[in-house]
Amino acid sequence: MATAADAPWRMIARQVWSDLQPFEGRFGLTWRVALLCAITAAVAMMHRIPESAISCYLIIFLMRPNGAECVGQAIGLIILATLVVFGMAPLIQSLAETPLLRLAVIAGATFIFLFLSSASQLGEIGAIIGLVIAFILTMVDLVPVGEIVTRGLLYAWAMACMPMALMIGFCLVLGTGPHTLLRQTVAERLNAAADLLATGDRGKAMALLAEGQAEVDKRVLMTRIFYTAPKAEAQWLAGAASATYRMLLAAAALADDDSKSAARQSLAAASRAAARAVRHRGTLVQQELLAADADDAPALAVIRRTLAGLGAPDGGMTAVPAKVPFLAPDAFTNPDHQRYALKTTAAAVLAYLTYSLLNWEGIATAMVTCYVAALGTTGETAHKLTLRIVGCLIGALIGILSILFVMPHLTSVGGLMALVFVAILPAAWVSTGSERISYGGVQIGLAFLLTILNGFGPSLDMGSARDRIIGILLGNTLVFIMFTNFWPKSAVVQVRRQLAGALVALARLAAMTPAARPDAVNDIANAATSTAAAKMALDMTPFEPRSQSPAPAELRRLYGLIDEIVALLPAVAFSNRALDEEAGQFRAASAALEPERAATLTPIAAAAMTESGAPDTLARARRITQLAAG
Repeated sequence: MATAADAPWRMIARQVWSDLQPFEGRFGLTWRVALLCAITAAVAMMHRIPESAISCYLIIFLMRPNGAECVGQAIGLIILATLVVFGMAPLIQSLAETPLLRLAVIAGATFIFLFLSSASQLGEIGAIIGLVIAFILTMVDLVPVGEIVTRGLLYAWAMACMPMALMIGFCLVLGTGPHTLLRQTVAERLNAAADLLATGDRGKAMALLAEGQAEVDKRVLMTRIFYTAPKAEAQWLAGAASATYRMLLAAAALADDDSKSAARQSLAAASRAAARAVRHRGTLVQQELLAADADDAPALAVIRRTLAGLGAPDGGMTAVPAKVPFLAPDAFTNPDHQRYALKTTAAAVLAYLTYSLLNWEGIATAMVTCYVAALGTTGETAHKLTLRIVGCLIGALIGILSILFVMPHLTSVGGLMALVFVAILPAAWVSTGSERISYGGVQIGLAFLLTILNGFGPSLDMGSARDRIIGILLGNTLVFIMFTNFWPKSAVVQVRRQLAGALVALARLAAMTPAARPDAVNDIANAATSTAAAKMALDMTPFEPRSQSPAPAELRRLYGLIDEIVALLPAVAFSNRALDEEAGQFRAASAALEPERAATLTPIAAAAMTESGAPDTLARARRITQLAAG
């Protein structure tokens, strides 16, 4: 805790090194991204589709390990882009002679879709649609009016839809099915639980718990929609994934119980055997070896029940995916969504006005940068800005070296494909990592592609490369100015909100009966993922301007609160007694994290801490309330 708060840059360096390490499936996704980018560049060259770098950028940005998810995203983007692009034909005709009105429409459409990207499940696709609309309307300045509707719309549509069509075909042939990823997840969780039971090593298990169930639910849905596996297998995978998530938490609750050492070793061996069977589709462990003892603790009983239940048709648990509404619950009450859209729109419009007034079309990448560089908090945006600048410089360096030493020897589109494939490999490796570094890889790839993909074949134009890099840096600067000077939102605000959500989920869990708690996987996952998101947001604070960054004491308090929630979650989930008082403490702590109510709750928390003789869970719950109240 003290290290994270007092030596943040050392912690960040360790995280970056850790995030660059290989993991299962990373290399496979890396070469798939690089190969698809090479194919996309070749198709754009042969069919003379402009802005092929943006088409390749969409591949890097949207490619996922789940092939079915990629197909679904690509289909959705094609449909949305088609509706938007061809629905704009009459609008373009009416706006061709009125620049101010056209600028207002660019700003309005950008605001709407950026708002949806922040406040709905549309997410990144919303920003992309906003970018497509702005791209079309800015082409009015470049293409003769009589050709805008035909050529401009066709180019914009092809720029967005061609790479998506290629991604659909590519993923159908070479993509990894969601059922395969689910099977890997089940085996990975079993192995992590075994390591935790046998050695007490919490690292891998805690990382898997922090991932939650959202990605699993998505893969289950994709398995059923695209029917990538038989219905019976899909049902088993859904249940087994939920059951093994519950088992991970049970292993964390049991890991420190020395009185159960022999049982832990036996269950660890059984868990590893189950993992091998799941991964290789073999026969699962025999249920009679895992019969429960009468004196089993709740966590131990859950582990035995999970391993035994893996042989059942439902995988040992009936999975009930959490329902996620399209719009966020606070879409129209939380001003942060509108402010995010407004600040990003202002940066994009300023970028457009800058290169238009300077008559410097080469730096138009400044506007593109604004759509993809902004995030909710100042810390996140500054972190992404850092990734973009570092990635831009690395990608530009690779591009310039390619122009100097490789491009003169290329005579065909095939040679250009090979160059794109080789250069995108390191960019894709970084982009397939964690959220802490992934955008750096996206930026390396985009800067490289913008540098070398000028025209419809190998190009030695250094001027275009220079202009595009200047545009990226200009866009980054505008976004940074907007997000640090207008409604600056410290990452601490997001941390408090995430922790409040985690404590609400923990309160719901504590209020349940002891028998119901272990099966409340959605509440357990909600508490774990919200706490992990708070930790990640708190790690962004070193990137904030010094005037907006929280004091070290505040950081230590919030890191301490995170540690307490992580430590208490397994104990609450597998406690065999009623936890009504703990539930009240969690609700009070959640309310205390709201700034306007924190002062009124501080005396209550302090008074509660003076009591003694409380069970460990209650004492820790009171400690959480005290930390939350500050």
